[in-house]
Amino acid sequence: MKYIIILGDGMADYPIPAFGNKTPLMAANTPNIDALCKMGRTGKLITVPADMPPGSEIANMAVLGYDVKKVYQGRGVLEAASMGIDLADDDLALRCNLICIENEKIKNHSAGHISNEEAHALMKTLQEELGTDTVKFYPGVSYRHLLVIKGGKNNVACTPPHDVPGTPAEDVMVKATDDDKTTEELLNTLILKSQEILAKHPVNLKRAEEGKDQANSIWPWSPGNKPEMATLQDSYGINGAMISAVDLLYGIGKYAGMKAIKVDGSTGLYDTNYEGKAKAAVDALKEVDLVYLHIEASDEAGHEGDYELKKKTIEYLDSRVVKYVMEETAKMNEDVAIALIPDHPTPCELRTHTHDPVPFIIYHPDENADEVTEYNEETTKSGYYGILKGDEFIIALLKKN
Repeated sequence: MKYIIILGDGMADYPIPAFGNKTPLMAANTPNIDALCKMGRTGKLITVPADMPPGSEIANMAVLGYDVKKVYQGRGVLEAASMGIDLADDDLALRCNLICIENEKIKNHSAGHISNEEAHALMKTLQEELGTDTVKFYPGVSYRHLLVIKGGKNNVACTPPHDVPGTPAEDVMVKATDDDKTTEELLNTLILKSQEILAKHPVNLKRAEEGKDQANSIWPWSPGNKPEMATLQDSYGINGAMISAVDLLYGIGKYAGMKAIKVDGSTGLYDTNYEGKAKAAVDALKEVDLVYLHIEASDEAGHEGDYELKKKTIEYLDSRVVKYVMEETAKMNEDVAIALIPDHPTPCELRTHTHDPVPFIIYHPDENADEVTEYNEETTKSGYYGILKGDEFIIALLKKN
C-alpha cells in the first residue's frame, strides 16, 4: 500500500454572507473532491491543542502524527533545517518575516508577497549592516526568512504578524517572559534598526514608486532551539517525500526523514504550479511509501481576507491536483490510499488561523465508504471517524492500529 496526503493549507473557513452563509469549501465547485468523498470515509481532526498557537508548523506536525507538545520548538528551527543550516544547541532560531508597516500599523505579513529577488537583496543588506558573530540573517522564500541568535534565550513572546493585521506595531513588539530582558531588547533593537535601513533601500524606493507595499521592517517570531523528532521510519516503518513551496514544510520533512522534492513554479500562492506538483507527487509514489503534497494557496488567500480568491484556490486544487492524483493512482499496480485535509482553518473574516477541528477524507481502496457525499466543514461531522486527535489520523491512514 502507498499513501498520499493532499494538504490544502488553511482551506477550512467559516460561513461567508456573500456566499449565502456557505464556507468557501461549500461554495466551490469541487466535483473531484466530492467524488473522493463518496469513495472514502470522513471525519474531523483536532490539529492544534487548545493551549498552543494554531500555527502551520504545529498543525502539519500533528497531521503527521507528532506529539506537538513534546517536539514543538517553533517555526524557525524547521526553516533552518530546510535551508541546510545546522543549529548549535545554544542557537535561538526565529522565523523572520519581511512585513509592511503603514501609518505605524502592520498592514500585512508578507510585504505584498515580495519577490525572492527583491527580498534577497534586502536580507543581504540586513546581514551586512546588522549581522554579527552572534546575529545571522538567512534569506528564504518571498517574505519568509530566518534569524539565528547565538546564545539567545528562548524566553521571549513573539507575535506572528499574520495574526495582527491593522494592529499598531509598537503594541506587539517582542516581550520577555521572565526578568531577563537581554534577548527581548536585542530583537526589538533589530526590528527598529531594520526599519531605518529598509526605508531607504533601493528595492523599497522602487516599490514605493510602483505603488507596491514596501518591505519596511523585519518581524522575528516563533523562536526555538533544535528539536528532537523521530523519523517516519522510526515511528511507522515507512519512508516519505515532502512537496511544498515553503521552507517550513521542508524543515518538518527533514526531521521526519522525508525526501525533499521541489517543483519549478511553486509559489505558495494561487498561481502556483498545481499540475507540476501533482505530477511530482504521483511520480514520487513509485519510490517512497508516503507523499505529503502541501498546497499553500488557500491559506494565503485567507490571510488576505479574499474569499473569492480562496474559493478559486480550492477549485484549482480540485481540478488541477485531486483529479490528476485520483486518475493516475488508479492506474498504478499497487493500491494507493488518498487523504485530503487542511492543517487548520484560516477564516477570511479573521485573516488568521483558528483552533477549530479540520475536515478530512481518507480513501482506502479496500474499504467501504461512509454516507458523507460532499466534503466540507459541516458534512464531515457525521463521518465514520468522528473527531480524531493526536496521532489517530495518521494511524487511520496507515492502518497501524
